[in-house]
Amino acid sequence: MSGETQSATEESKVRYRRTQSVTRAEEITKKESEQRKSQPDKPCHRPRDSLFSWSSGFDNFTGLVNWGFLLLTMGGIRLVLENFIKYGIRVDPVQWFTVLTGKGEGEGYPSVLLVSYALVPVMICLMMERALASEIIPESAGMAVHIINIIVLVLIPMVVIHVKGHIFSLVGAMTVCFIYCILFLKLWSYVQVNLWCRVEKKQHRHSRSGRRQSITIAQLQNGRDQEHERAGSNGNAAGYCNDKDKVPALVHYPDNLHPADLFYFLLAPTLCYELNFPKTTRIRKRFLIKRMLEVIIGVHIVMGLFQQWMIPSVRNSLVPFSNMDLTKTAERLLKLAIPNHLMWLCFFYLTFHSFLNLMGELLHFADRNFYSDWWNANNIDTFWRTWNMPVHKWCVRHLYIPVVDLGYSKVSASVIVFFFSAFFHEYLVSVPLKTFKVWAFTGMMAQIPLSFVAKHMETTYGPRWGNMLVWASIILGQPLAIMMYYHDYVITNYNDVLV
Repeated sequence: MSGETQSATEESKVRYRRTQSVTRAEEITKKESEQRKSQPDKPCHRPRDSLFSWSSGFDNFTGLVNWGFLLLTMGGIRLVLENFIKYGIRVDPVQWFTVLTGKGEGEGYPSVLLVSYALVPVMICLMMERALASEIIPESAGMAVHIINIIVLVLIPMVVIHVKGHIFSLVGAMTVCFIYCILFLKLWSYVQVNLWCRVEKKQHRHSRSGRRQSITIAQLQNGRDQEHERAGSNGNAAGYCNDKDKVPALVHYPDNLHPADLFYFLLAPTLCYELNFPKTTRIRKRFLIKRMLEVIIGVHIVMGLFQQWMIPSVRNSLVPFSNMDLTKTAERLLKLAIPNHLMWLCFFYLTFHSFLNLMGELLHFADRNFYSDWWNANNIDTFWRTWNMPVHKWCVRHLYIPVVDLGYSKVSASVIVFFFSAFFHEYLVSVPLKTFKVWAFTGMMAQIPLSFVAKHMETTYGPRWGNMLVWASIILGQPLAIMMYYHDYVITNYNDVLV
């Protein structure tokens, strides 16, 4: 014990000597500076690091940021002028209208018919939920019907477009696949949430026998409000409860199994079902008009970029990509990356901010957390958790957590989520193009090893390098996939013409 005390005393003495030496050095430096200032040569130098040295502590590079932004703007203007000089003005609003209203659609507009047919699996789902709530059919049979229903829902566009693909336009097929994909996710959530409610109701029913029923605060307050309303209707004018203090009446299972409730969820800007969504009390007209204008203007900007910039760049990439000319392919990839990235940014703002806020405002939907600060993501995992919040919430709530609850590890659950996402990315591309490749699937599954690389760069070289890798994967990965799919689509459908 005395040895430990002695060692601690010696360590404190060493620390004291070090403190004294540092203080002494500071005093010497200070005295030297004062002596130099007192000299008649008017000294103007002192110990300092250059601003670009990390030890200088300087971090105000606003001017360089402005310079870089100006340089990028000038480079972008040059590319725009080059595009106009080489291709002329290709923007044609009439062609937009022709394509968006079904150019290439067969007789009877099969895309519209297929979208209308989507009401059938929706009503089957509602009827089965009502039957399960009334205990008309056993739980196992009802869930089997639900599983078959939502699987068939996904398979219908694949089979119909593959067999009758010549009567579908590309825009129509893409719209059908997107709507059916959204319905699949929403009906999955609807079925699973109602299953949770049934399980909780049965557990509550079994535990209530021989036990006093518990009452929530909301139920107690609603009961008081109903008593006050009855008192007021009986002529009692001294009611003290106003509308602002009233707790809204909550919808309980199975009262939610109504067509109006289901169709509200299908139109709401969310993929996760709840019995009681948070709602706003009014529609903000100015906010609504702004979002409507953004949607209208944003669609024109995206279509204009697509016509003027994307189409020529994609077409010009076919020959170098087919010949595997790596130099020219890399040049076309970088040339395509700029318009594609601008379109992607416009599409992100148009969809996740303008359109979803427009729908949320019309439906009084209060949860507007459609995206987070994905642009600051330091690794791939953070990007996929923040850029598309409706899909992220669905994956965590209905896939990741249930898989973990089944006993699988978090890594296995994450791989399953990426596999699920990869399937639907491929589904939304290959089915409309009728070109069944695996580029989108492979790109999504490649995010798993890429996430480990990004985390390594973040921990080793700092978060800035991880963020740069995220941006690089976004800017270069998408145009590479576009070039591959365009090449395969042309070779598959127009190879005889090219030969």
